[in-house]
Amino acid sequence: MLARELFDILEGTDDSAFTVDEQGFVCSWNRAAEKLFGYKKPEVLDKPCAHLLQGRGSLGAPICTESCAVIECAANRREVPNYDMEVQTRSGRKVWVNCSILAFHDQRTHHHFVVHLARDITARKRTERLSEKLIDVAREISTLPGQAEGLPPASPLTCQERRVLELLAKGKSPSQVAHELRIAPRTLRNHLHHANQKLHTGNRLEAVMQATRRGLI
Repeated sequence: MLARELFDILEGTDDSAFTVDEQGFVCSWNRAAEKLFGYKKPEVLDKPCAHLLQGRGSLGAPICTESCAVIECAANRREVPNYDMEVQTRSGRKVWVNCSILAFHDQRTHHHFVVHLARDITARKRTERLSEKLIDVAREISTLPGQAEGLPPASPLTCQERRVLELLAKGKSPSQVAHELRIAPRTLRNHLHHANQKLHTGNRLEAVMQATRRGLI
């Protein structure tokens, strides 16, 4: 397959898709990318990707740099897992995206390209941050004297149920928890259901807060 054929295929994808060359310059930019990032294709072609998006990770460290580790890994055929980053749109608005990487080699020119498939996860990140704040509040409350008093008796949690709640308390999403514990999403839901029953709670956030107040996690 040639690069031009690849670019044509990416035009039809629902994901925001753009391609950069080995130097980090944008070679393709589909309609979904225009909608998500706010830049029209003529504005970004042959421009450095790092300067356009200014991507940063969860701790604020730059991901998009002139010496891009993602491009280096892809060019050397090293696996690049999906990753989250905060980017800046044309309007200056910050959005969170999850990126998948695809390395491509043009058989005619022998040039390497790196395809980025980006999905907007801003709403998910807001929910995670809100959960983290609420859990922090629960931890502060649990340190106050007498906070566990007056709570109805709770059945003991299993080791796996505690582990699930501990990971959720760290701000991980259910899918991340299931992946880390190597369990199916249905199994995770069963653990949460049982934990809610034991703690007299109605959802995973309440379960985390109650487990924290009781000193169970």
